[in-house]
Amino acid sequence: MTQTTQTATNNVLTLAVAPARVLRGTQILSQSGAEIAQLGRRPLVVGGDRTLAVTLPLLQPVLEQQQLQVATADYGCDSSEASLAALKQAVAAHQADLIVGAGGGKALDAAKLLAHQCNLPVVTIPTSAATCAAWTALSNIYTDRGGFLYDVSLSRCPDLVLLDYDLIQTAPQRTLVAGIGDALAKWYEASVSSAASEDTLTIAAVQQARVLRDILFQKSVAALQAPGSAVWREVVDATVLLAGVVGGLGGAQCRTVAAHAVHNGLTHLHIHHSIHGEKVAYGILVQLRLEEMLQGNQLAATARQQLLKFYDEIKLPKTLNELGMGGITIEDLQRCVEIACAPQSDIHRLPFKVAPEQLMAAMVSTTAPMSNSVNPSVRMIPDEVTE
Repeated sequence: MTQTTQTATNNVLTLAVAPARVLRGTQILSQSGAEIAQLGRRPLVVGGDRTLAVTLPLLQPVLEQQQLQVATADYGCDSSEASLAALKQAVAAHQADLIVGAGGGKALDAAKLLAHQCNLPVVTIPTSAATCAAWTALSNIYTDRGGFLYDVSLSRCPDLVLLDYDLIQTAPQRTLVAGIGDALAKWYEASVSSAASEDTLTIAAVQQARVLRDILFQKSVAALQAPGSAVWREVVDATVLLAGVVGGLGGAQCRTVAAHAVHNGLTHLHIHHSIHGEKVAYGILVQLRLEEMLQGNQLAATARQQLLKFYDEIKLPKTLNELGMGGITIEDLQRCVEIACAPQSDIHRLPFKVAPEQLMAAMVSTTAPMSNSVNPSVRMIPDEVTE
């Protein structure tokens, strides 16, 4: 996370690049007691019912061995404002001095934001490799029905990340596939928003995003064929840790563009057959399609064809139908694109304007042949013309 504070004499640039400590390996939870005890004596463990059922039998004995007073709190289904209010009450009731978040992206977002608002340290324990939420100084807020609302920049990254490969391996393989999709977006979005930047750390972030993409292209298929193997661990590290490095170095301006904007719009349809990284992966194809249609960008056309083949190999969704949204109406799609094109949307980090009808055309043509990639009938809106 990059935050800039204006003072009377100069600009102060505050960076939250990485967690204070990361423990990764096998059987990490069983070895984590002393590390957690350094941060607090009354931890509140935040997660969902299923996550807590998996992690508490491993974690609670370790914490009790350190004579910590442990309580738990269910964050619900989404990291929402109502969920945060209930969690704050749990913090007060337990007199917690430490937050431990366990679960997927939304559970970790809730735990991080709770710790931020209560000014407490936080430990993150990812139970899948579906996102880089365990690493980042950022939390997303959703409606109670799962529609994306906004994100919150946090003052720092987590104090401790516990990346336990044994725990990650208990998650469905689909979550790692989704994490690959989410991590791939780092390159396709950063290369559009920030490739021309002359800022040293932004340059570093964009290049790390390229490295991340290449690792995933080279190793994902082998990793998915051999869960728990060395190459599988490398891909887990890429999706959970290296993806977080990109966002930490590059900050908001290097983080999300059209792929995440499409995800955000889709969440408001309240059709939850697909998970975060799957929607983002589909959103990458939509972004590339926009670059083809509105800029005549043949590099984007080639990249989209490359991704289509890769998605087939690892079973990432390429179309609305494969996202489980094949039955949506035109009205549904219009609502989605209007949200994705709202004034505050990340889609406006694209170097050209996008109208809702253009986004809709891209969303229904993600698998178009390369020969038909550029549609001269779709007019790019000049920068000087308002939507």
